[in-house]
Amino acid sequence: MTTAEISQYVSRQIQSFFPEGADDPTPCIKKHITEALDRLYYCMEHVVIWKGTDFYPLHSEKNTVFLYYLANTIWENEQNKTLCEKLFYLNKSLNGFHCFYDTKLPDIFFVGHSVGIVLANTTYSDYLALYQGVTVGKNHGKAPHLEKGIVLYPGSSVIGDCLVRSRTYLAQNNSLIDQSTPGNGIVFVNNGIMVCKTPKHDILRDLFLMD
Repeated sequence: MTTAEISQYVSRQIQSFFPEGADDPTPCIKKHITEALDRLYYCMEHVVIWKGTDFYPLHSEKNTVFLYYLANTIWENEQNKTLCEKLFYLNKSLNGFHCFYDTKLPDIFFVGHSVGIVLANTTYSDYLALYQGVTVGKNHGKAPHLEKGIVLYPGSSVIGDCLVRSRTYLAQNNSLIDQSTPGNGIVFVNNGIMVCKTPKHDILRDLFLMD
């Protein structure tokens, strides 16, 4: 699809999902879509399974990342709150991805099955991998800080005052609550007790093309 066709496609989706008779979103989307697609393709070039491929809206994981970048780009450039809210809601409805448009996700991240991902507005860094059912959230107003190279496996959670250090791989269905990780390891949490195991290979390089 051409850039113009993608703009029209997203505009029709918005008007179909939210038919309250608001202004045509097409002009605003066309104004910012090139920047959003540039961000998407930069991200894709660093993801092993996406590098060298095209964007097509029916690829739900790429579409998840694209709709986030489009909403965030429009928000950062002109704070069109109504359209950004619709793009957020569209992404949530289509892909089960709950991340507000004002949240600053990194330039390089991977979504492996988007359904049920909930991300608080906090600090994220490059080479972030997110799988289904992941939650990053606040606890008593305190939010986690995620350093570079974090993998959150399905069903895992990072809640509250956590410093998730570089190359932390949070195991499936494990939760960090107001805990910090040492980094460079696979993390398991049992009854609040953290165990960190050294991976047998470089997990990040399975997912990302890194310098």
